[in-house]
Amino acid sequence: MILSDEVDLCRGDMLVAAEFPFEVADQFKANLLWLSEHAMVPGRQYLMKLVCKEVTATITEISYREDMDTGTRLASKTVGLNEIAVVNLSTSAPLVFEHKGEDHDLSRFILVDKLTLMTMGVGMISFALRRASNIHWQALELSKSVRAEQKHQSPKCIWFTGLSGSGKSTIANLLEKKLYQGNKHTYLLDGDNVRHGLNRDLGFSEADRVENIRRVAEVAKLTVDAGLIVLVSFISPFRSERRMARELFAEGEFMEVFIDTPLEECERRDVKGLYAKARSGNLKNFTGIDSPYEPPESPEVYIQTTKLSPEVSVP
Repeated sequence: MILSDEVDLCRGDMLVAAEFPFEVADQFKANLLWLSEHAMVPGRQYLMKLVCKEVTATITEISYREDMDTGTRLASKTVGLNEIAVVNLSTSAPLVFEHKGEDHDLSRFILVDKLTLMTMGVGMISFALRRASNIHWQALELSKSVRAEQKHQSPKCIWFTGLSGSGKSTIANLLEKKLYQGNKHTYLLDGDNVRHGLNRDLGFSEADRVENIRRVAEVAKLTVDAGLIVLVSFISPFRSERRMARELFAEGEFMEVFIDTPLEECERRDVKGLYAKARSGNLKNFTGIDSPYEPPESPEVYIQTTKLSPEVSVP
């Protein structure tokens, strides 16, 4: 086959005649059947496979869930095992799919967990969301490197994770003070502080925790783009969302710091009285009690606060 120099093709792309009902988009409305015992929550990233193309996909919204017996449309924040829902999907790269044709194989997809590679759900694209073609990236004259050069520093995201009471905020605060004394330009995003403003509409369900981290990761990305060193102090209990945050940054820009403090020590400190409330049943979905914490497997920095004081932990 002879192709013009103006045709740009890569592995997985498709050539089709103009009269065929194919579309290209990166945001879709889709029907989804969930196959995992672990509920689907909006904001979490999955690997999406459509024909021979693989991209990162995020379910941005659950339009409704269908009652299996009556077909009634139900409002829902999550989708459980063998439940069917209509959702909005956003992908990291545009996909070619069939809109109204008879070959449904070109609109069927599967969602795979990015960590375990287990199939989580299957679905079919209904149509492209027009917002996808109406939003374009605005080119700016000042780049991240120019902003960083003005500040004489390398922008970076330093992400502190650990249980409530582990010492994240204390250590992050000490590090920021030291960076400031070294004439570095910084900003500290603290979990409690952010929930007073940007994320004050979010609770502590798994879905809300996922959205909490998605938002702060995007803010951190913008802060790094501004040329700053941003310190993020969030429990961030799930590996999938911490990985999502890492993937927003260039190589070497993201540093994960695991503040490893045993649960019993965090409870002993209990400076905010939260563990006592959780143990008494007055505080639901509390990490470490009735909501899981997934520790990092290979953080860039590992700190055990039972062996090192906060002052010694900060280099």
